[in-house]
Amino acid sequence: MAIPVGATCIAGPSGVGKSTLLRLLNRLADPAAGEVRYQGRDLRSLDVLALRREVGLVPQLPALLDADVAENVCYGARLAGRDADVAGVLGLAGLDAAFADRPAGRLSVGEQQRVMIARALALEPRVLLLDEPTSALDEDTKRAVEATLAGLRERLGLSFIFVTHDLHQARRLADRVLYLQDGQLRTSTTGATLAP
Repeated sequence: MAIPVGATCIAGPSGVGKSTLLRLLNRLADPAAGEVRYQGRDLRSLDVLALRREVGLVPQLPALLDADVAENVCYGARLAGRDADVAGVLGLAGLDAAFADRPAGRLSVGEQQRVMIARALALEPRVLLLDEPTSALDEDTKRAVEATLAGLRERLGLSFIFVTHDLHQARRLADRVLYLQDGQLRTSTTGATLAP
């Protein structure tokens, strides 16, 4: 299968391989057979750290350092030898710059998820992989995170590949939906053609 530029949803039942597919796309895992290509090149031929700066992953559950928000946002950028515009990426992720000094462990789950998005954005990726980014959120917070993602796409021209079980969310956010079943691609459709 090929995943073009834009917003792509990977959907399907639990255990079908959606999260594994995301892990393959930034080399947290390598395929047992075949190859995964990015911009025409086998991922295994690319420097893994450079790839992960360009193809960022936001996991399903926030994994924050026991530190303040600024330290969390700067973490990946610092490892890459870059400075991070903490206030700027917090704003892009839908958080006020005042969050920078707050302890990450005292944030709501929705705020923590936005910090994870800000951390990924600090690396200035071209592609953002999101593993069920709203699964642990209430409906209002889910809609706010969705609005943040849509705004990021519009302002930064990022491509998204996100996993969700929520086909309504896929319809709201995705240009196309890839439906996996039994570890294989079963259908590929545009987001607009999904049932409401």
